[in-house]
Amino acid sequence: MIRSELIQKIADENPHLYQRDVERIVNTVFEEIIEAMARGDRVELRGFGAFSVKKRDARTGRNPRTGEAVAVEEKHSSRRANTCVTV
Repeated sequence: MIRSELIQKIADENPHLYQRDVERIVNTVFEEIIEAMARGDRVELRGFGAFSVKKRDARTGRNPRTGEAVAVEEKHSSRRANTCVTV
């Protein structure tokens, strides 16, 4: 499901809300999640999953083709903890 489909589904299930208001709500929720993860906070959506950012330190890697040492920069990656979702 993409963002526009989510907005449409919520609007369809809540006819008392204008679609532009639903869009504003969905965008605000996503922006807050993005900002929280950018700060390094953990985001938990009960019944769906928990998201966090993991820092990976800089290291020396190897080029698999040549075996030459390669510097790998520090990076941050998002992770989703496994959560059981009943469908």
